[in-house]
Amino acid sequence: MSEANVISATGRRKNAIAHAWISEGTGQITINKRPFEEYFPTLTQQNAVLAPFLVANLLNKFDVKATAKGGGLNGQVGAIRLAISRALVEHDAELRPALKAALFLRRDPRMKERKKAGQPGARKRFQFSKR
Repeated sequence: MSEANVISATGRRKNAIAHAWISEGTGQITINKRPFEEYFPTLTQQNAVLAPFLVANLLNKFDVKATAKGGGLNGQVGAIRLAISRALVEHDAELRPALKAALFLRRDPRMKERKKAGQPGARKRFQFSKR
């Protein structure tokens, strides 16, 4: 990728953080130096990564190089989707309404609830014994 026309953006979801660099190309997507089909084995995860391009009608127009760390695979998928969406908006501001309507520019605020003291988990209670 040439340095002149590379756009970078960051996305987060749960404990996952993703950085994406997009440049005009043939649609090659690399995540953590691996093809995205290999990194995300399920079709649902692969479609989530491609979703911003489908909404913007830009499939196979950009090459994406992304790094994802932390969290699980589904959290990383959400983080990469947000990073790609933000990079596309930075490339062309007219894509913002379509991506916003598809909720791809919204950072998902849901996080794992913390474990509380005196309990084995966030909501679970220790077993009650009457006698």
